[in-house]
Amino acid sequence: MDWIDLGLVALRVVVVFVLLQVVTILLIWFERKVVADMQNRVGPERAGPWGILQTVADGLKLFFKEQVTPRKVELGLYLAAPMLAAVPAFLMFMVVPFGRPVRINLGGQDRLIPIQGADLNIGLLYVLAMSSVAVYAVVLAGWSSGSKYPLLGGVRATAQAISYEAAMGLSLVPVVLFTGTLSLSEIVAAQSGSLTFFDRALSLPAWNVFVLAPSFLIFFIAAVAETNRAPFDLVEAEQEIVGGFHTEYSGLRFALFFLAEYINIFTMSALAVTLFLGGWSGPTWDGTLPLVVSAILPTVWFMLKVVVFLFMYVWLRATLPRLRYDQLMTLGWKRLIPASLVWLFFIGGAMAVRQFGLPWG
Repeated sequence: MDWIDLGLVALRVVVVFVLLQVVTILLIWFERKVVADMQNRVGPERAGPWGILQTVADGLKLFFKEQVTPRKVELGLYLAAPMLAAVPAFLMFMVVPFGRPVRINLGGQDRLIPIQGADLNIGLLYVLAMSSVAVYAVVLAGWSSGSKYPLLGGVRATAQAISYEAAMGLSLVPVVLFTGTLSLSEIVAAQSGSLTFFDRALSLPAWNVFVLAPSFLIFFIAAVAETNRAPFDLVEAEQEIVGGFHTEYSGLRFALFFLAEYINIFTMSALAVTLFLGGWSGPTWDGTLPLVVSAILPTVWFMLKVVVFLFMYVWLRATLPRLRYDQLMTLGWKRLIPASLVWLFFIGGAMAVRQFGLPWG
């Protein structure tokens, strides 16, 4: 690997970091505006055009706010938990392709540059691993705070994560079986072209959502629960446990938890688009439009698809009441996990028949 390759890797990392920061600012503003509109309110409008800089103002306020440390905390874990929440949130998005690879000439060589932080051949396993690490932040924050309400939030987070990570993992196995790869860029490539039915092309894109609709539904429900969003936000239920796991956090430490939550929302939406809606695929009209426009269009399609999922997150928060804890556990263990297993058995049998034929044929 030469200096040009190292520079390109560093550039992609910086681009992903900046993208997630900007997306977080816009996402918080987007959520406030959409919820305000649904509830017949105005929402932020004073800080910047249409109130778009309100999130920046909130971030500056939290940055300069006093950081109070309770006396009975486990100091090392208490300080490490916010970082343990933010870092996996950034790392998880590193393997998500958000644009079509670009071929350019650098140093006298043609180089194919992927529009993603890193193209791992085990990208899907990497995402699941990072989402599991992020759970430790919530658990450790609740336990290390030395207070009963954060501890309850941490215990709830543990049970919720175990319940819905199992369902999420099982929902992704059919995607791996159907596409034959764990690489997210290859999963996007496998969804190119048109959907075929008995070797006949249909007027539908070959997105996994049309073939693996149950997997998509289970994944989306589990993703909402994984990000602790309404109606699954029992980890930070302010009516019951004050603020949950981050009750004893203030200032910049609290801001890191807040940042990680919204980055995770964006990342889960991006994963849903990548795994089930063809990722960045869409018409680019190569040869008709200028080259720069055709190169940018895949990223535009990707972002538009992601916005649809972000709107659904906000819509759920604005309309659905919080579940009871027994309802949360029942949905995870008695509904989603059995449904995932039944669907996995069905799709596995269907693919075996497709590849090898009926055993009695």
